[in-house]
Amino acid sequence: MLEQRAFRDILGHFATGVVLITAQTPKGPVGLAVNSFTSVSLDPPLVALCVAHTSTTWPAIRASGGFAVTILGERQAELCHTFSVRAADRFSGQDWALSHSGHPLADDGLAWLDCRISQVHAAGDHDLVIAEVTAGALRGQTGPLVFHAGRFTRLMPTELSENPAGAKQGDCKV
Repeated sequence: MLEQRAFRDILGHFATGVVLITAQTPKGPVGLAVNSFTSVSLDPPLVALCVAHTSTTWPAIRASGGFAVTILGERQAELCHTFSVRAADRFSGQDWALSHSGHPLADDGLAWLDCRISQVHAAGDHDLVIAEVTAGALRGQTGPLVFHAGRFTRLMPTELSENPAGAKQGDCKV
């Protein structure tokens, strides 16, 4: 069986974007940074994320029944760090807007989604959360915040100089 540290190091070489997951609760706003976030379905619009069972923030978000997603840009590494550490005052020193459902959104994020939790599955030491997207919009014009090999990095714009083995433009579908 693969050792946990080796598994973590291997997966760390898969570059990911970073999002904030935030919710308005009866006790005030709560949130956490997540890099295990992905689209699931266009019809209906669904997204998924994974949250560690050790998270002290996730129970409050789950109890709220929904959350907002702020897709972070390359200038938001410090904000991401703030939402990654425990006992931080996560919502001070930042401008916040509200989603249609009243959840906090980082005002300068690249895009946002409003989500309603539809399914939660225990998956190892995490919960796999499936959520229906109820609203969203594009907002920013910078590059994305990218996490790779344990640190933030930037994308370098490139153009394919040649089409690989007969591929036509648009052949790569995600």
